[in-house]
Amino acid sequence: MRFFHTSDWHLGQTLHNFDRSYEHQAFLDWLIVCLVKEEAEALLISGDIFDTANPSAVAQKQFYRFLQLAKQQLPHLNIVIIAGNHDSPGRLEAPAPLLEEMDVAVIGFVPRLPDGSIDLDRLVLPLKNAAGEIKAWCLAIPFLRPSDVPKCEGEVKDPYMQGITHLYQQCLQYALNLRQPDQAIIALGHCHMVGGEISEESERRIVIGGTEALSASMFDANVAYAALGHLHLAQKVGKQEHLRYCGSPLPMSFAEVDYQHQVLRVDLDQDKVSDITAIFVPRAVDLLRIPKQAAPLAQVLVALTALDLPNDTPLERQSYVEVRVRLDAPEPGLRAAIENAIEGKALRLAKIETSFAARKISESETVTLTELENLQPEDIFQRLYQNKYQNEAPAELRSAFTELMLANDSSDEVQS
Repeated sequence: MRFFHTSDWHLGQTLHNFDRSYEHQAFLDWLIVCLVKEEAEALLISGDIFDTANPSAVAQKQFYRFLQLAKQQLPHLNIVIIAGNHDSPGRLEAPAPLLEEMDVAVIGFVPRLPDGSIDLDRLVLPLKNAAGEIKAWCLAIPFLRPSDVPKCEGEVKDPYMQGITHLYQQCLQYALNLRQPDQAIIALGHCHMVGGEISEESERRIVIGGTEALSASMFDANVAYAALGHLHLAQKVGKQEHLRYCGSPLPMSFAEVDYQHQVLRVDLDQDKVSDITAIFVPRAVDLLRIPKQAAPLAQVLVALTALDLPNDTPLERQSYVEVRVRLDAPEPGLRAAIENAIEGKALRLAKIETSFAARKISESETVTLTELENLQPEDIFQRLYQNKYQNEAPAELRSAFTELMLANDSSDEVQS
């Protein structure tokens, strides 16, 4: 059996207020072509379908249109979707009765029976090949919020981690009771595993009850493959081939410009994985960092001016650019200078990142509490400026600060 593993689509995401629906649609169109070409029999989507709990109508239409077209092209395709921490479990599950008619399973939260026990039958799903034969069982575990995690009896060191491990064990045991010889067990999860490399700019940390990351030991040896979501960089967990983050299909921030965005094609031979192949996602719109490392403004303007880009590029395909400037003093005309340098170029200015040379504070510059009480606002302003720019504040800036303080004092007197 052959299935595809993908996650973290973040439909509806904007990049510094720029709409990205064109890029997401390009990915979804490409994925359908890829599924047909590679003769996939299942598609596993490991959470964060949408970027927010209340996605736009455009994002929702893209998602459901994709499901419709995928099933039209591949009627036998099994599709299993779990919610991520960005998704609304209820919103994702709302159309489940309709999607079930298309053989699309959506798991937003941990379902429970009337007696409060977990409905394992809804979390353990069969995966069938093109001939309709069950070739694997899928443990479809969505992002687990505190209310989803079963309580463990007795004293435990970390109730959250123990509860998650217990839930996976329950589902695994249920699957083992169902499976026939040579049927594989596949686990889905949306979580942060120990040792996983994160993207600081675009991934929300999952910290519940003090737990930052989960141990790979929660996946039993009977699990042939773990299809994980949440981390945007494609990576193995603990260097184990069968425990994988496929990563996001698009760079969610400029910190991810060098990621190799991909989906994973996984082949099963009876109850084992025989092959895992990364299929790289073509980038519909480039993200540029000019320059790669922050540089003085003069050098940055030269680099921007030298960019040679096709002028007839449609707006939705124009590259996003993050301009990285190192300053040693305030530069009021910074944005205007940058905009002037890229005027007429097929670029969208998404971000200007400024940085300053780091400076070590000497002991002579430290201030005691008594000295701090005696400092005037002008003194503090001077120290802050000196610390940031390694220079004395210019006279005109000091004068403007004094004027601001006097205006503030006058306002206070009027109010009193």
